[in-house]
Amino acid sequence: MLEKTSPSSSSLPARERILLTAHELFYRDGIRATGIDRVIAESGVTKVTFYRHFPSKNDLIREFLEYRHRRWMDWFVDALQRHGQDMNGLIPTLREWFGDENFRGCAFINSVGELGGVLPSVVEISRRHKQEVTDVIYRLLPPSRLRKENASAVALAVDGAIVRAQFEQSPESALRALDRILKLLSAR
Repeated sequence: MLEKTSPSSSSLPARERILLTAHELFYRDGIRATGIDRVIAESGVTKVTFYRHFPSKNDLIREFLEYRHRRWMDWFVDALQRHGQDMNGLIPTLREWFGDENFRGCAFINSVGELGGVLPSVVEISRRHKQEVTDVIYRLLPPSRLRKENASAVALAVDGAIVRAQFEQSPESALRALDRILKLLSAR
């Protein structure tokens, strides 16, 4: 599943262990709550090795977001293909993600909330991620003169469902609400 990583394997190169450890900790616990010393300890590298690969925490944050973007987009496209390659596949795809025991919402929404005001590159990377998600949604929609606007609206509704799924006991209410929005859109 999407959220699983294996940073503890000492057979991985140090940079990869650091990145996988940061990915797990930043996503699970938050970026500000995760100190560099914890990343170093859990990845099994020395401080010298860490700083050779990531001169600052900000460098690691940016690389974490880039890694998360690639990984999430690969998963998202693959899951949509498995669930039908059209708008009907969106709800089952999100259900798969929301149902993962490690689901903590959108790493990009969370990161902008934590750091958007102090680290502009977080906003830039997140904006690009959200645009690529919108582009994938665009390709799922049938051709129409409002296709671009509809893709933006669906992407916004997906973001709302992600946030709602984070704090509800079950993601089903968020998925039902999103499904209703998609049905209203398709009825137009």
